[in-house]
Amino acid sequence: MDTIESLCKSNTNLSYEDIEIIKSIASTLKLIADSSNGNVFIDVMTKHKDEAIVVAADYPNKGNNLYERNVVGELAIRKNEPAVIRTLEVGMPSRDLRAITQEQRKVKQSVEPIKNRHNKTIAVLIIEKDVTENLEERTKLQLLADTNEQLTNEISMADNKNISYYVNDAVLILNSKGIVVFNNPMADRLYKKLGYKDELIGMKFSNLSLVNLDFDDIINENKIVVREEEVGELTLQIKFITQPTENNKLVMLVRDLTEVKEKEKELILKSVAIKEIHHRVKNNLQTVASLLRLQARRSKSEEFNDIVNESMNRILSISATHEILAKQGIDEVNIKEVLNKIKYSMVILKKVQSLKLSILIKGDDLKVSSDKSTTIALVVNEIIQNSLKHAFNNKTEGEIVITIKEGNIYSSICVIDNGGGFDIEGIDSQSLGLNIVKSLVKDKLGGNLNIESNKEGTKVYFDFRNE
Repeated sequence: MDTIESLCKSNTNLSYEDIEIIKSIASTLKLIADSSNGNVFIDVMTKHKDEAIVVAADYPNKGNNLYERNVVGELAIRKNEPAVIRTLEVGMPSRDLRAITQEQRKVKQSVEPIKNRHNKTIAVLIIEKDVTENLEERTKLQLLADTNEQLTNEISMADNKNISYYVNDAVLILNSKGIVVFNNPMADRLYKKLGYKDELIGMKFSNLSLVNLDFDDIINENKIVVREEEVGELTLQIKFITQPTENNKLVMLVRDLTEVKEKEKELILKSVAIKEIHHRVKNNLQTVASLLRLQARRSKSEEFNDIVNESMNRILSISATHEILAKQGIDEVNIKEVLNKIKYSMVILKKVQSLKLSILIKGDDLKVSSDKSTTIALVVNEIIQNSLKHAFNNKTEGEIVITIKEGNIYSSICVIDNGGGFDIEGIDSQSLGLNIVKSLVKDKLGGNLNIESNKEGTKVYFDFRNE
């Protein structure tokens, strides 16, 4: 296996066909080196962002070799060779951009993309020369002088400084020839972060564009063009605004969205973790309920079984909230959905198994926090269990209607059964179920509890603050 194929296979995901294209171009490097009188390389992007690897190199016969050793197999990193990484990412040529070699020499690079038959950039051809040419200071000063008056008129001033100096976006203004005539400090900082060594003033659009768009195409569009691109480890929003003035044709705004995107990723990861936690809590609670069910089956005591079934229903009512949260991954749930899950998972007491019972849940789709949802679920569960125990004695059919009403400050839930009713004054103050309901409504929900009962049925009403 030759060097190019070996380096590509071990450092990239390039196909056999792509590697063959690179090998074919590599066979012409000597001719290119002699004709350009420069050092010539082929680099490919590695599996890591901000890094390329040299897979082929050749040098001119005229003695202009800038290297003391063979650098094939060595890395080209963004901070030293920004033109190489830019062209690999964007697929556009770069011309005469400063770079630092693997031997720490300053050079200028011109970089051309090498593309496969799908028009995908698979490698770059680099011609390097010693730094011998710079944009003359007089030219730069002239460019600044030509645009200074227009900048003063077109952009608001603050404390004798352009307002663009105070914004967080990188701002670049280009003239009709696609040459940068103005940039703010943020633009300098951003491009230095991308490895650029040259001053931006006087640079051509083709060398600094971070998207694969042609200057003339943008100008001809005559509208705002917005792109979002990943450039190495950065996520950037690039906005092009066509200018109607004679000399200044394009404003380029670049915003660094990296931190925002990182926070979005963190939130997504946290959401996934929270969903997994709720899923495990739900599973654990249902496991406990299953263990209690097994225990109840072993007992012949009806009283014991009723106590176990009540405990199972309490556990399953808590589980209902976690089951919904495990799917949604957010801290708000629709209480109607929670109560419906309680309705279908409730373990019916043995004494009312022959009862034809209908449980209807209606009213508003009210969203509450997970903590409040768990509390409401427990309260409604206790009220339903109380109805099952006492309301339908000697009845073959029964109905329980649960109504949810959303208010501006307080919302409420009303549970009504059509059972035989009971004497409110004769309620056992030691009843566990009643004490649970009273405690939860008062202490956890900060609401009020009201019970009404007669021979036509029982109505239990409680409210709670929305916040």
